[in-house]
Order: sequence, then structure tokens, then C-alpha cells
Amino acid sequence: MTDVKNAPDNGGVEPVWDQNRTAWDETASSGTSGTLRGLNGADWLVYAAVAAVALAIGFVNALSAADDIARRGGHYDLKTPLLWEMTSIAVIVLLTPALFAAVKRIRKQSRWLVCIALITAAIVVFAAVHIPGMVALRKLVLWMSGGAYDFHFSPAILIYEFRKDVITCLLIGGALWLIDSRRETRIVVTAPPSAAPEAAPHLVWLRDGSTRIRIEPRDIVWISSAGNYVEYILTNGRNHLVRGTLAAAESQLARSGMARVHRTRLVNLDRVTAVALKPSGDFELTFDTGQTIVGSRRYRNAIASLERVTTEG
Repeated sequence: MTDVKNAPDNGGVEPVWDQNRTAWDETASSGTSGTLRGLNGADWLVYAAVAAVALAIGFVNALSAADDIARRGGHYDLKTPLLWEMTSIAVIVLLTPALFAAVKRIRKQSRWLVCIALITAAIVVFAAVHIPGMVALRKLVLWMSGGAYDFHFSPAILIYEFRKDVITCLLIGGALWLIDSRRETRIVVTAPPSAAPEAAPHLVWLRDGSTRIRIEPRDIVWISSAGNYVEYILTNGRNHLVRGTLAAAESQLARSGMARVHRTRLVNLDRVTAVALKPSGDFELTFDTGQTIVGSRRYRNAIASLERVTTEG
């Protein structure tokens, strides 16, 4: 069986219709328009790869179709299956940039229901463009060569073509999704850090009334909150009461070994010399200055490293 039928009363004009659909039609790509506005930069490499693979698969499928016809006893004719393949691929290549743009837009959506709705819309739009575009190209080519093309329009044919377009969009759209996702991940991994990690402060300036006092974080034993003020207890026995919050002090000194052991207290873990655990889960810390304070069981994880050291010891 061939795709070409002779019309006995038509003066040599051959009406042609698809009876043996080509394999490529089942793996064609989709999109919303034939423009190249969806491409930029590295997208052109993806577009070129899709076009090259499409042309290669189309040519191989045309050879296979011609061989199958010959094996069934028909006349070996490469032109007709090649026409089916290339007209479909031509529309595919034109639609690929729009499909790529649609994939990028869908990937930005965080809600799955919206994603599913957009994917469904992309499939419907693809079928609405791909099928008429492919038919129009075949009619044009055959008209220019003195023939005719009959698509045999019917609901059954439309359903047949549409279900192939669904697979087409999912396969090629999914491939573009993975390519774009992988490239985005690579950009994130290889991108230079926006800022160097913040080093622990070497000095801290405290405002005590009209006086600014410079201290080193290592000289802090602990810090406690007192209403709208924060009190710094230093190794030299001096205390400084400054206006501020314990949360701000914690954020500023987190890289200096300061840890919260109570709702109202931060301690310098580097100056802890002993840890005493209580049955209630609370704990008592002793510093190298001989001073001690009590920590709450809520913040037991803050001294986990100290507990491991004392246990191993």
C-alpha cells in the first residue's frame, strides 16, 4: 500500500493522503508560535541540537517507511514518506523556540495546578498549530509539483493526530525542561559567591553613655539581658551595660564562640572549663575566671560539643 492514489478522472493530478503515518509524527515538538523570540544566548545551541536530531530521525524514518512498503510488495518510493517527515519536522523546528519559552515560563510556577493547566494549554496550542501547518505544507508542495493532498479530515483523524501530539509535547517539552534545569543548576553551582564569608569580628565597640569602649570578643565571659539593656561581663572583672538586645549581640558574635544557654544569657564557650549536668536537664557552666552560671535545658544543644569533650575525657 502506498500513500499515493491515482485519480482516474483528474487529468493526471494525484490526490494524496496519509494512510501510513510516519514515526516522527509521534515524537514531534510543540510550541505556541514559530518565532525565534524564545531563544537567547545558549538557547541557540539547544535549538540547533533539536533541529539536527529532528532532521536525522526524520530521514531515517523515511528510509524505514520506504523499505517497509517495498517489503510488502509495493514500489520503493522514498519521496512520499520523506515529504511526510520533512513537512512535519519543518513545523516542529519552527515551534521549538516557542515551546522552549513556554517551558521556561512553566518552570517558574510554584503551584502544580497552574503548571498542569499551562502544560495542557501548550499541548492544545501545539496541536492546533502543528496539524494545520503540516497539512498546509504538504498541500503546497504537492500543488507546486502538480499533485494534490487529501488529509481526510474527520474526528477520528484529529484524535489520532492529537494523541501523538500529546506524547510529542511531553517528550520534547520534558527534555527541554531537564536541559534548562540542569543548566540552571550548573550556573548556581559555578557562580562566584556574592560575598566572602564574614569573618569573626576582632573588635567590638560598645557605647557606654557618651563613651565608646573597644573590647575583644575573646575577653567576654558572658552576656546577659536586662530589660532594654545588655550587660557584658569581661575577664578583667569589668561589666559594661549598653542599650541593645541580646538577639543583636548574638547575631554579631555568633562567629566568636558565643552561644545562647538561657533565654537571657549568652556565654563564651571558649572560656568554659567545666560543665555540671543536673537531673532536671539544666546545667552549670564554670569559666576560667572561676565564675559560674546556670543554663536552661531548652538550650542544652548549645553545649553539645562541650558535653562530648567531657564525656570522652
